[in-house]
Amino acid sequence: MLNKVQLIGHLGKDPEVRTLDGGSKVCQFTLATTEKGYTLQNGTQVPDRTEWHNIVMWKGLAEVAEKHLHKGDKIYVEGKIRTRSYEDNKQIKRYITEIFVDNMEMLVVKQPQQVQQAPVQQPQPQYQSPQYTQQPQYTQQPQYQFPPNVDGDGLPFPPPYR
Repeated sequence: MLNKVQLIGHLGKDPEVRTLDGGSKVCQFTLATTEKGYTLQNGTQVPDRTEWHNIVMWKGLAEVAEKHLHKGDKIYVEGKIRTRSYEDNKQIKRYITEIFVDNMEMLVVKQPQQVQQAPVQQPQPQYQSPQYTQQPQYTQQPQYQFPPNVDGDGLPFPPPYR
């Protein structure tokens, strides 16, 4: 039998991390996955559908989540579905379905908001536009000098800043 889940979604809240008696860490948070809405051929609008998943990470993954994940971050998780029951404070039996994560990849991680500080300078590109010492003559095509390949992907400009 196979019990495997793969999800790509956004954290609904900052991870809650607890340290157990033996020193192991456990991390819990919610993850939102959204199927985009669409329009049927007859014009009927089908809205976006968001599902919320309860995520559980243990040990090393819990430590990574504690240090690097924040509300709104986009991540990929892979794991198993587990369902458990408990009694609430009114002695009613409740069930909860959780995803126990075996593997996680951070796709888009937002930086935590800092206390108001001086504005951060954006990194400057590693190339410069051609500089002319005199007005160029346009009787023929100007000879532009493209900057060298910056990051090895064959494109003469740096990757987008994140």
